[in-house]
Amino acid sequence: MADGENLSNVTQIVGGSNDNMFVAIDRENVHGLNLAVPEDAKETIKPWDERESTDKFAQSNVDDQMIIHIPFVQNVRLRSILIKSGRGELTPRRLRVFANHANIIDFTDADDGRPSVDIALQEGQTSVTEYPLHVAAFANIHTLTLYFSNSTGGDLSRIYFIGFKGDLRTPRKEGTNKLPIPAANAADAPLIDKAAEKRASQPTAK
Repeated sequence: MADGENLSNVTQIVGGSNDNMFVAIDRENVHGLNLAVPEDAKETIKPWDERESTDKFAQSNVDDQMIIHIPFVQNVRLRSILIKSGRGELTPRRLRVFANHANIIDFTDADDGRPSVDIALQEGQTSVTEYPLHVAAFANIHTLTLYFSNSTGGDLSRIYFIGFKGDLRTPRKEGTNKLPIPAANAADAPLIDKAAEKRASQPTAK
């Protein structure tokens, strides 16, 4: 697969949770940018039997763009990504996925960089939707950065669940499962800076 290839096909979720990659995600080190509550990035990572729950979610802050960085405790090979997004005007319609970035990337890099895959998300879905990936391009993954944007309403985006299907690869070396974050309080600092930047660039409300 060429970098940045668009994918819009979806498949029905079949079978059980044998290939669910929840156990391989380093949930405590999941971080986000431009979230209303920075700590809510990890709330999108749920066990298989809670995948349809709407009790907890991540929602964008000053506009409809948000970034969620997901490290894995060991390398994985991924076959699909599963998303349950907000309904109505809270539904993001575009997902750009960046593979194997050690640090969470910022919005400038996400806008200017070429993603590993660019997915057109389905609108009007009320349950978890599975988006197939080209396995050759996701055969040895240790981090994914997910950039959601272009919500239906244009103001905010919401994500209830992020999951993956695939299988485990070789264990990562000791001490490498905790990834460096660009700021001392990374969950807060990038968000504060980004929120201020976005507010400053927005027109004054009438």
